[in-house]
Amino acid sequence: MSILKQTGLTALGVGLAAGFGTASFTVDAEAAWKPRKPVEFVIMAGKGGGADRLARFIQGIIEKNKWSPRPFVPINKGGGSGAEALRYLKDNKGNPHIILATLNSLYTTPLRNPGIGVDIGTFTPIARLAEDTFQLWVASDSGINSVEDYVKAVKAAGPAKWKMGGTGKGAEDSLVTAMLEKKFGLKMTYVPFKGGGTVAKQLVGKHIDSTVNNPSEQAGFWEAGKSRPLASFTPPGKLKGRFGSIKTFAELGHGSDMVYYMQRSVIGTPGMPKDAQAFYVGVFDKVYKSKVWQDYLKKKGLIPGWLTGKALTKYFVAEREAHRALLKASGEIK
Repeated sequence: MSILKQTGLTALGVGLAAGFGTASFTVDAEAAWKPRKPVEFVIMAGKGGGADRLARFIQGIIEKNKWSPRPFVPINKGGGSGAEALRYLKDNKGNPHIILATLNSLYTTPLRNPGIGVDIGTFTPIARLAEDTFQLWVASDSGINSVEDYVKAVKAAGPAKWKMGGTGKGAEDSLVTAMLEKKFGLKMTYVPFKGGGTVAKQLVGKHIDSTVNNPSEQAGFWEAGKSRPLASFTPPGKLKGRFGSIKTFAELGHGSDMVYYMQRSVIGTPGMPKDAQAFYVGVFDKVYKSKVWQDYLKKKGLIPGWLTGKALTKYFVAEREAHRALLKASGEIK
């Protein structure tokens, strides 16, 4: 089965999540348990990327509103495409003072590296706050103004010369790149970096030729006129505001199969006490409902998507299986 058909499995996972409901876990904002020391807010990626920016923005909302008696301290553990962070949570089983800001390497890293011994179904579900999106970007002075221009340019350059920047081999960006290659019969050199922020800088610095950055990672450069979006990996009508003006691959006549989402969620250590879980769910429920968060979603091109409790774990497991199929189709795993 082709990778393009496999991408439908990811959409299936999203659809299944919708069917599970949005609040199977009782939120208790006044839970008896509260942090007794600073909370380690671990980020499974490097500094400057979408996950890092998002976690630090959320940390700021919590601190400003005094929704926790102890601070949330962002800590980057992006080694091994997030393996470092996942092992850290597993090795601190039951610790109520460690939580993790996730991205789709939550699925792909354990699948690509089974030796780390991580089962994502054992982590404590806290909240899914949004689903992030991907767009195809080039430098604004590249002379490329459309997907058709892009395909011609990549084929003319050849795989040795055309460099696609992304965040880690086998991670989300490489899967989206594989979708592009399969769809348009392309071959390019994939260059991995530690974070999406670095990838965005490399594009405008002319060190790479294209990226599939998230909106928040390219927004500043787009506003400054240094980068140009060619197409969005979303269904028509999903994005609003400025990012909604970017045509989707479907709208550009390239079919409805070029769709891929990045979940933005928070999980806790395996075996986290229920009252600690309730505290965190209550905090992130406040974050999600805040005007500043809802405005951020619109500004940064994220899709709202609250999910928690058992429904969130089911969503993770369904998405893991969708990504297993994607990785098999791309040759990353057997």
